Amino acid sequence: MTLTSVSFTFPSMMFRLFLAAFAGGVIGYGRTRRQRTAGFRTFMITGIGAALSVLLAMYEAEMLKGPWSETVAQVGMKFDASRYASQVLSGVGFLAAGSIIATRHLQVEGLTTATGLFASVCMGLAAGAGFYICVVISLLLILLSLNVMAPFEMIFKRRHRNITVYVEFDSIDHLDDITDTVVSRDGKVLEIDIEQAERENGVFPSAIISMRLGKENSSHSEMISRIASLPFVYGVEELIS
Repeated sequence: MTLTSVSFTFPSMMFRLFLAAFAGGVIGYGRTRRQRTAGFRTFMITGIGAALSVLLAMYEAEMLKGPWSETVAQVGMKFDASRYASQVLSGVGFLAAGSIIATRHLQVEGLTTATGLFASVCMGLAAGAGFYICVVISLLLILLSLNVMAPFEMIFKRRHRNITVYVEFDSIDHLDDITDTVVSRDGKVLEIDIEQAERENGVFPSAIISMRLGKENSSHSEMISRIASLPFVYGVEELIS
């Protein structure tokens, strides 16, 4: 059994396109359920387009050897099928970049979607080239990374000693009280960014505070509870990148 299928027939072409659509659709379905920027249809179409680019390259290569061979001999045309794939990978960069957005509180979203689109395109290229076993293995690994490993990633972040919180409070004079609360729990303030928060009763200061927790005395939830319990604090939110 070979790893690739080089036959270029109509059934083979249909199978490659459907395989690319299926692989992209499976990944996109999970992103749709999480209401991400790019979902089921986007991933499916990018996979189909990538497979189509490889099939087009293979078609032109066959035509240059067959019906177009006389013209090629006269003109001296040179053809590199790999250029199609390279241009697809370059082009998907613009699509992936469009899915990365900056949200409030200096947070960035869409990185996983962007990498998923890139992986979907690569699977489409492999499907179009007939590298079926590679598509199947890649699909399983990507699903493992997106779904199975997500809870483990969250557990790791929760246990990490670095934490970033967004705090809304009534006066800028109380910022020192907030940082003193962090220090009193054996924490260390690493960085503070001052913002403004609009509430129903006016505009109040807010801050994004990056800190390092103590080794034994604090957890993420305990530190957030300590800050939230301060009488001049309106709200606390942990920012998870």
